[in-house]
Amino acid sequence: MAISDNTKGALLMMCSMAAFTFNDTMVKSLGPDVPLFQMLFLRGVVASALIYLLARSLGKLRWKLSRHDWSLVALRTLSEIGAAYFFITALYHMPIANVTAVLQILPLTVTLGGALFFGETVGWRRALAIAAGFCGMLLIVRPGPDGFDQYALYALVAVAFVTLRDLATRKMSSEVPSLTVTLVASLGVMLFAGVASLGTQWVSLTTDQWVLLIGAAVFILGGYLFSVLVMRVGEISFIAPFRYSSLLWALMLGYLVFGDWPDTVTLTGAAIVVGAGVFTLIRGRRLSQANSART
Repeated sequence: MAISDNTKGALLMMCSMAAFTFNDTMVKSLGPDVPLFQMLFLRGVVASALIYLLARSLGKLRWKLSRHDWSLVALRTLSEIGAAYFFITALYHMPIANVTAVLQILPLTVTLGGALFFGETVGWRRALAIAAGFCGMLLIVRPGPDGFDQYALYALVAVAFVTLRDLATRKMSSEVPSLTVTLVASLGVMLFAGVASLGTQWVSLTTDQWVLLIGAAVFILGGYLFSVLVMRVGEISFIAPFRYSSLLWALMLGYLVFGDWPDTVTLTGAAIVVGAGVFTLIRGRRLSQANSART
C-alpha cells in the first residue's frame, strides 16, 4: 500500500522532533558532570564533521553566496549561538518537558515577528491565537512574587533567539542550501564554545559520557537531516502541526529518564500553546493559499 506524501511528511517531521528531543535528553544527562562549554564544543566537533560529510555526499555545500545572504547567514549563526547557550543552560536546570513546552510558542513568536518586522498581515483570529499562546506560556513558566525563575527566563530568551534565527532564515534566497547554513551554524556554536571553554576547568569524560556525547551529535544530525527532507514532501499545512510531537517525546523521556512529570497547570499551559500554534499554522497556510488563488 502506497504512502501519501502528506503521511511521509508527517512521519519525517515526527522523526525530526524525536531526534532533537533525544539529543536534548542526552545533553541533559551530561549536565550535572560536564561543563556547558566543554559539552557544546565537543558535540560541535562531532556534529560539524558529520554535517560536513553529509552535505558533501549530497552535493549541498555552496560557498558562493551574495553579500545579502552571507549577512543573513551570519545573523542566523549568532542567533544559533545565543539560542544554544540559553536553551541548554535552561535544560541543565529545568525538567525537559517544561523547557520543550516553552519552545512550542515558536510558531506564534515567528508569526508575530513577521508582522512587526516584515509588515506581514496578521488578522484578528491569529492575533487572538497569539495572545492565547502567550497566556499559556505564562502558565508554564509561572512568574512568582519575586519574578521569573532564572532558568525559565533563560528558556524565554532562547525562544527570542530562535525566533530571530527563523526570521533571518525566511529572508534568505532560495539558492542558499540548507545544509550549508546548518554547517556554518554548527561551526559557529563550536567555535564560540571552544573560546568560552578556555576560562573553565575541563573534566575527563567516562566511556558512558562519550557515548552520550556522540549520541547527541548523531541525533542532532538526524534532526537536521529529517527537517531538510520534510520540506520536500507533502503540504506544510498538514505537516507543520506534527512538530508538536516533540512535546510528547519530552514528556515520555522526562518521565522515563529523569522521573519528571509536569503538574496540571503546566500541562494546561502547554495544551493552550499547542492549540494556538496549530491554529496559527493552519490559518496562515489557508490565507497563503487564498492569496495565491487570487493572483
